[in-house]
Amino acid sequence: MERLLHSIRIGINDKIYVKDPESSDLGKRIIEQSILMIDEMGFESFTFRKLGERIKSNESSIYRYFENKHKLLLYLASWYWGWLEYRMVFATNGITNKKEKLKKAIEILTQTVEQDVSFSHINEVLLNKIVINEYSKSYLTKEVDRENKDGYFIIYKRLINRLHDMIVALDGSYPYPSSLASTILEGSLHQYFLKEHFPMLTDCNDVTTPTEYFMDLAFRALKPTVNG
Repeated sequence: MERLLHSIRIGINDKIYVKDPESSDLGKRIIEQSILMIDEMGFESFTFRKLGERIKSNESSIYRYFENKHKLLLYLASWYWGWLEYRMVFATNGITNKKEKLKKAIEILTQTVEQDVSFSHINEVLLNKIVINEYSKSYLTKEVDRENKDGYFIIYKRLINRLHDMIVALDGSYPYPSSLASTILEGSLHQYFLKEHFPMLTDCNDVTTPTEYFMDLAFRALKPTVNG
């Protein structure tokens, strides 16, 4: 199993990048250092010039991988959703009880992130912080409809659809499975953001986790069948 996990490759829409950063050491350094720098200074202050200085490479070499920093953010977010997807699929694959399967999926999608040694050049803990703080900037743009049509958000949507299917499998009579699935995934990011920056606006804290909140939210709404 450990060998299998190390062989996992997160597939990203090739329209997001010019050259696949996973194809070279320089590309992996671009990803590794961009995560560190965006976490340090925020997406607005991050530039390819600063990244080039950090990795001791010409700024032009970064443009051979990404057209602009917006595309880089889309790449990082897509990688994060793909990583969550593979973790959720592995964690739920052997669970036959539908309620327990959904519970495990919600746990994976909402829990505090720990670093995954399967991907040595990507710090998943920092990437999670970037997604919490910066992800909305990847789609709150005038180009969102075109980018959606081009498949830029396909992994994000696929992850929500997987959760949707688990909800329907547990309670086919529930009328809002897509809304609940997207609320759990997107809402968990928001709760972590509120917990960090606006603690008066959330009940999540060092004792009550976002996972507990979304478990309660989901299973108050759903009416599982007798066999689960």
